[in-house]
Amino acid sequence: MTGGGRGARGAGGARGAGGARGAGGASAAGARRAAVVLALAAAALAPACKEPRDDGTAPAQAPAELPPLDLRDDTANLMLTWIDEKGDTHVELRPADVPAEGRAMVRAMLSDRTEGTRDVFYVADLTQKRPDGTYAVRTMPRREWESLLEKRRAEHLAKTAPPPAAAPGPGGSAGAGAPAAPGQLAGVTVIIYGASWCKPCHQAADYLRAKGVAAIVKDIEEDPAAAAEMQDKLAKSHQRGGSIPIIDVRGQILVGYSPHALDQALARAARGTTL
Repeated sequence: MTGGGRGARGAGGARGAGGARGAGGASAAGARRAAVVLALAAAALAPACKEPRDDGTAPAQAPAELPPLDLRDDTANLMLTWIDEKGDTHVELRPADVPAEGRAMVRAMLSDRTEGTRDVFYVADLTQKRPDGTYAVRTMPRREWESLLEKRRAEHLAKTAPPPAAAPGPGGSAGAGAPAAPGQLAGVTVIIYGASWCKPCHQAADYLRAKGVAAIVKDIEEDPAAAAEMQDKLAKSHQRGGSIPIIDVRGQILVGYSPHALDQALARAARGTTL
């Protein structure tokens, strides 16, 4: 009996030791797993911690590069936009049609390609032709081109005062060019040929809509058919390829945006006396 008791105690002791060792092993394994998880978490967070925070002083990302543009006198599907001293833009289809005052900086695009129509533009120097017959072309961010337009317009406005408003006719009645009443314009639809970056184009559309006039805006850069339509109307009205916006008020073709000229055209359209 005594020997059996010792055996039982031995077995119990063995079991107790084994259980203790098992519990200790499980505890050690759990600790190792926790350490691994913490190490992985630290590794995942390390790059973010080392990432320098942008405080606004980092240089802006450079615009995407455009493929080279081979610009010649006979380049097909070409549209050229030049800027006059007033900051107005004019559209031509051939380099030869761009006047001397605008040849140093001309925006170029091809009507059958999307390159050069979004955030980065092609800008050409038509003042000199290379020996191989091409013109120098560089790229320019859209915002830089738009800033150039705004700068020229501001300089021009600083030199010239805005035209005075038309005086009323005898007895206080409005003259022939007086704005038409809103009810008279209900059936008038105006077409504006312009471009997304053209601020006067948007101003003309807003002005018309504020008067309750339906305005259809056609982007001559995105729609080659609209560009051809615009050129056809300019030719028929005997006007030289002009500054955008080009505004068609029932056959009256206006070059550029002028609220006064637009009011006169609307008044004629309302009376049915369009040209």
